[in-house]
Amino acid sequence: MKIIYDVIKRPLFTEKGMDIKERENKILIEVNPDSNKHEIRKAVEEIFKVKVAKVATINEKGKIKRFGRSVGRTSDRKKAIITLKKGEKLDFIET
Repeated sequence: MKIIYDVIKRPLFTEKGMDIKERENKILIEVNPDSNKHEIRKAVEEIFKVKVAKVATINEKGKIKRFGRSVGRTSDRKKAIITLKKGEKLDFIET
């Protein structure tokens, strides 16, 4: 059993994230790559006191970057799109 505060890393304030928040009542967050949908749902419900209807996850591979002669790579990450139930609202700025 993981600690719920280790599952959620941070909210993602991107153009796509803000767009789906306004239109579809969904929030976009970055989560621990080892966490599954059940753990993400439980963590969001306990931390933010909202009801979750659906959780969708996205695994993003890191991009290859060049710095002069050396080649590096950005980290892999996992994102979750949380659909809130009707009537629920979550605003990270006000919270």
